[in-house]
Amino acid sequence: MNICVFCGSSIGKDPIFAKVANQLGSLIGSSKSTLVYGGGNVGLMGIIADATLAAGGKVTGVIPDFLLRREVAHCGLTQLEVVESMHERKKRMADLSDVFIAMPGGWGTLDELAEILTWKQLGLINQPIGILNTDHFFDTLLNQMLVMVEKGFLSQESFESIKIVVHPNELLTQLGVISVQPN
Repeated sequence: MNICVFCGSSIGKDPIFAKVANQLGSLIGSSKSTLVYGGGNVGLMGIIADATLAAGGKVTGVIPDFLLRREVAHCGLTQLEVVESMHERKKRMADLSDVFIAMPGGWGTLDELAEILTWKQLGLINQPIGILNTDHFFDTLLNQMLVMVEKGFLSQESFESIKIVVHPNELLTQLGVISVQPN
């Protein structure tokens, strides 16, 4: 399974973000899945890629040429695809992926999440989408989405189609990447 993860090119101020990126990458790798992500070697992006590889998974990075020239590309990936633009990056990542996950990040993460949610709402994609709500990072955005539902700009069905979870193991289980472990 190809799992696209949108996440920050920095690690944030709280060490919990790096810890969870490492956990998620380890779970992706141990499930023998392929991580699809933005191709960077910095921040949460670099952590999740390294953890996936260390756990035996494959990693496909998709990076625009201008970022490659800034020397932020991860050179140890299974595959690194270079594209012309940020839009082409998002499209290629979507084409490669069976599942989408958003982790904490900045403008780029928000842009990627918004675009993929829009594509799902419009029926351009049908893959599951999950939000890893580490340390309540997405609470205010989720509250805004509920306001959009309340005011009639977003359907309840569209909102409820998003899997919103705090723990990586639970999110990957809900998205069908890993099986529920028997007791």
